[in-house]
Amino acid sequence: MSIAMQGLIVLVATVAVLLTGAPVAFALGVVGIGGLIAFQGIDSLLVVAETIYSGLHDFTLVSIPMFIMMGAAIGSSPAGRDLYEALDRWLYRVPGGLVVSNLGACALFAALTGSSPATCAAIGKMGIPEMRKRGYPDEVATGSICAGGTLGILIPPSITLILYGIATETSIGRLFLAGVLPGLMLTTLFMAWTIFYVWRWAPRRREFSRRYVMRDKLAALPKVLPFMAIVGGVMYVLYGGVATPSEAAGVGAAMCVVLALVIYRMWRPADWWRILRDTTRESVMILMIIGTSVLFGYMLSSLYITQSLAQSIAALEVNRWVLMGLINVFLVVAGCFIPPAGIILMTSPILLPIIKDAGFDPVWFGVIVTLNMEIGLITPPVGLNLFVVNAIAPDVPTRTILLGALPYVACMVVGLVILCIVPEIATWLPDTLMGPGR
Repeated sequence: MSIAMQGLIVLVATVAVLLTGAPVAFALGVVGIGGLIAFQGIDSLLVVAETIYSGLHDFTLVSIPMFIMMGAAIGSSPAGRDLYEALDRWLYRVPGGLVVSNLGACALFAALTGSSPATCAAIGKMGIPEMRKRGYPDEVATGSICAGGTLGILIPPSITLILYGIATETSIGRLFLAGVLPGLMLTTLFMAWTIFYVWRWAPRRREFSRRYVMRDKLAALPKVLPFMAIVGGVMYVLYGGVATPSEAAGVGAAMCVVLALVIYRMWRPADWWRILRDTTRESVMILMIIGTSVLFGYMLSSLYITQSLAQSIAALEVNRWVLMGLINVFLVVAGCFIPPAGIILMTSPILLPIIKDAGFDPVWFGVIVTLNMEIGLITPPVGLNLFVVNAIAPDVPTRTILLGALPYVACMVVGLVILCIVPEIATWLPDTLMGPGR
């Protein structure tokens, strides 16, 4: 059987298993083991356990549960509410200020948690009812939270960037730095569209008569600033060469736990059970995806499918930007059906040699991949953020939420184009602080 036919069978089998709704980890494991048995015989099972173990035998992986615990401790506290209230007091005079406050809160909360669903849920629970109460259209109230939540996988610390760094053996510190300016750029694009929309099409919204003086604004900061200081401290020790990503994640998680205890008095066992439960559940899920994706990649490589596909694409002799455009289309379509972790770990072995041969920077490409994953989070049929927001506002139809999110998808596409035209937006900060990459 030809390599092309084997690759087609694997592709069809993978899509078929994923469409059944099976968890990504199990789907990758079933296809990986099935492919090995079908094409290499039953003896190939001897390498399965060793391959999965080798994929998890990496000290960098310790940072994943630590960053997840950092996010769980903050997400289980009222920190999102306080962050939202503080920004609302400072931005209430801006056109569409409440929506802009929600987007800013999403960006800052993303830096605290690194999770898109957590950002959506934490800010949306306060923001969506308040925006609707003040007369903002439902599509703006829900769509802005959908889009703002996606910032959780781009603004560091980002679990998605950690997974990309592990899968491609790229410096996680450089990836985190590369995500800072694109994250700020995307937040600015979201805010600019919101201000324009509210100014042009929603001038009759109802605003509360409450006006905040400087004392009110400053009073909202004490509970928020300590958490932001932790993020700044984690970034400093990580980029300053003081600690490894795993050590920085451990310190950050410990500090967030202490602050949750001191500031929000989270002493009840039920609170800590929820934090530990969520941390364990999400960490095990991601680590299972990593292990089975390594097995899936081994199967593709041993059948020479990965190498053949990379050689075929490299032999197309098309402009490298045409090639990048095709990769972006592929990633967006895949992101509509598969979670970001699964896509990154499945496709990295295939895409990395291609983008290197085309002369693209792997760090810059990591940001491009993450932006595409953000689009997938708010596009059907498996747009996770759509379902999170729908759970917060069940009386708002999913179609309305999607229509409100689509302009922000357009902002993400604009962000992709800008990053392609000016890649230094992603590469300047890591090159400046850590020296030019190899």
